[in-house]
Amino acid sequence: MRVDINCDLGEGFGRYTLGPDEELLRVVTSANIACGFHAGDPSTMRRTVALARELGVAVGAHPGYPDLVGFGRREMKADFREVEDFIIYQVGALEAMARAEGLKLSHVKAHGALYNQAARDPALAAALARAVAAVDRHLVLVALSGSALLRAGREAGLAVAGEVFADRGYLADGRLSPRGQPGALVTDPARVAERALRMVREGRVTAVTGEDVPVDVDTICVHGDSPGAAGVATALRAALEGAGIRVQRLPAPERPAGGGG
Repeated sequence: MRVDINCDLGEGFGRYTLGPDEELLRVVTSANIACGFHAGDPSTMRRTVALARELGVAVGAHPGYPDLVGFGRREMKADFREVEDFIIYQVGALEAMARAEGLKLSHVKAHGALYNQAARDPALAAALARAVAAVDRHLVLVALSGSALLRAGREAGLAVAGEVFADRGYLADGRLSPRGQPGALVTDPARVAERALRMVREGRVTAVTGEDVPVDVDTICVHGDSPGAAGVATALRAALEGAGIRVQRLPAPERPAGGGG
């Protein structure tokens, strides 16, 4: 058994930092780096990429809605072509930063409201998958297990990774419980670790209303902006490895000579 642990990072802006990025990068195996629309700026992006390179962590783009004030967690209505364009723009920006640091991007994971809307809206999911494929068909699309976005990625010919959240509550239909609702956030490291182990071993998670929800697990997310994020990630990884589960970065499809899409 093996699994990736990912974290959303580089979500500060200018002089402001958000989350213990360096501590988290010493624990996780994949980093989803903000690309400037919901958070992040050019210097933060490059600095986070460089640190991930030093620590051997896979680097992926974390594009979101153009919503700095709302941290990309407010739903927006946008034309599908516009969605494609701002995904391509953000992934392209991080791809250039990665190239400057001698890396290739591994994956793409949408942020916040964009991620959640695409999880349930097949047309939006298809637009997001088309945008990733347009940049590089060898990028892995990370998407909520069982979601429309996961299916759209497969239909677009992309490698996909089913993602679960040990630090978030689930609804009975497999969607994440909205933030602000009871049980939406899980902050106790021991409980997060216990949930992660069950997800990987049994392929199930308990919804906030008590039902068992089936999940396919390629990667587990720990939110970098959650309280005690570094401690949560450390406990989660220790529990997985203690159970004999190998923690390693997502296997990226090989690119042909010359790379590119």
